[in-house]
Amino acid sequence: MVEHERTGPVDLITWSFSRIAMWAPAFIVAIIFYEVVLRYIFAAPTLWVNEMSLWVAGGIYLTAGLYSMQQRSHIRIFIIYDLAPRWLRRVFDIFSVFCVCVFTFAVIWGGYGEAKAKFLRWEKFGTAFDPPIPATIKPLVLITLVFLALQAISNLIYDWNKEPESHNPADELDIPDEILTGDPPKPGE
Repeated sequence: MVEHERTGPVDLITWSFSRIAMWAPAFIVAIIFYEVVLRYIFAAPTLWVNEMSLWVAGGIYLTAGLYSMQQRSHIRIFIIYDLAPRWLRRVFDIFSVFCVCVFTFAVIWGGYGEAKAKFLRWEKFGTAFDPPIPATIKPLVLITLVFLALQAISNLIYDWNKEPESHNPADELDIPDEILTGDPPKPGE
């Protein structure tokens, strides 16, 4: 995969989140492996692995959307977008960023009180391990949405004067160009 270039301070923050989240699945696999060994070989299961994997996976899930937005890999209906003239593409872009910002505002407006309350009373999960999943994940949802809206605005500003890209359905396939074009491979390839 070729990553999209970083274009500003918001991209740097998103990129940093993604680098942490990139290694988190390996952490989840390691602790689950640890649990399996303890449970089935030593008959001594842990109390914390399941909840810890849920907690870390929740963080990964939230920050993955940020990375997707920074990479411009979010869903866009290219068949319509590519047929539109440049001015209409800009209208589509403004409308989509507006929708992201309205959604962010609505979720923060509706969820701030609950997230603040869960954080201030350090609400826990209610299991034997009892991690503070609600106290950390609820505020993380709101923080992530703020960065998602900032990333959408940053992308709009940076991409405003870029040349329009055309998309081909074949771009999504992992097939070498030689097969798609019918050209034989060059010697040495």
